[in-house]
Amino acid sequence: MTGFDITGTSEPWVIFVPHGAVEIHRQLSQLESKGGRVHHFDSSDLLTEEAICRTFAEVLRFPGYFGRNWDALVDCLDDLCGEVTGGVGIAGVIHDADRLLDADDFPLFVSVLCQGADRANSAVDLDGFTLDRPAIAEHFVFEFRAFDPERIVQRVEQPDLTLTTADDFVAAALRPEVWH
Repeated sequence: MTGFDITGTSEPWVIFVPHGAVEIHRQLSQLESKGGRVHHFDSSDLLTEEAICRTFAEVLRFPGYFGRNWDALVDCLDDLCGEVTGGVGIAGVIHDADRLLDADDFPLFVSVLCQGADRANSAVDLDGFTLDRPAIAEHFVFEFRAFDPERIVQRVEQPDLTLTTADDFVAAALRPEVWH
């Protein structure tokens, strides 16, 4: 049994794995078989905040009014259209994530992905009111060629995140007492 399920609406929201991890690919296939969508990102397109916003807007078809900043990214991740999610959910796979590990914005980028996914995976809004849409599965996978769980934890660890580690993955979710 793994410590994550990217086909459903439970945390963790961000998973870091070695390139070619069998369990991730099995779950990606399972998500697609349910009607969900898998979107691929090249890490070389995600080295700055501007590049992240531009690339996510293109790949996930954000609306034209997208503000191209971290807060707007969270909002758009929470409100993806059915065409992007298949009405079921998405997994965003970031390939060659090794390039991002030392980027200045990397820890914030991970937190932003967790914030957007936390909201998308919920059927209630921030005030606890039922949304007019069901929760959708939304998860992000960072694939590393040189997978080093300790180094990933050192870079990602921050007060607003809860991290889970194993030999073959690191997972991140929002710390409930900070965000809920």
